Amino acid sequence: MNEQPDQPEQPASPKPAESPMPGSPDAPSKDAKTLALLAHMLGIVSGFVGPLIIWLIKKDDEDFVDDQGKEALNFQITVMIIGVALFVLTCLTLGMAAPLVGILGLVDLIFCILAGVAAGEGKRYRYPWALRLIK
Repeated sequence: MNEQPDQPEQPASPKPAESPMPGSPDAPSKDAKTLALLAHMLGIVSGFVGPLIIWLIKKDDEDFVDDQGKEALNFQITVMIIGVALFVLTCLTLGMAAPLVGILGLVDLIFCILAGVAAGEGKRYRYPWALRLIK
């Protein structure tokens, strides 16, 4: 008898998380991507006001904008709370904590850019640390 040796089964490799294919029903529209990108980027110059306006206007129209608008809004609220705490700390320490305010601004800028790029590509971005106050 001519038997072939059993070949060991190869485990299925896990698929990396992918964004939906363009044109699929789950893929965000170009307008949704643009509005989500704008929600993240407006946070740099307007704090929580820009993301709040975009989220309130478009939350019922586009699921992607609803998700990313809430994410941007939650992050900007978190940054604002930390900023107020650092301001009080700076006053109490006679300016010794002032560099921390600058570092917070830099962190805000970097994370907003990363989130904006991801949203522009249609990927749902999650900030590494943010209070999830708006659900």
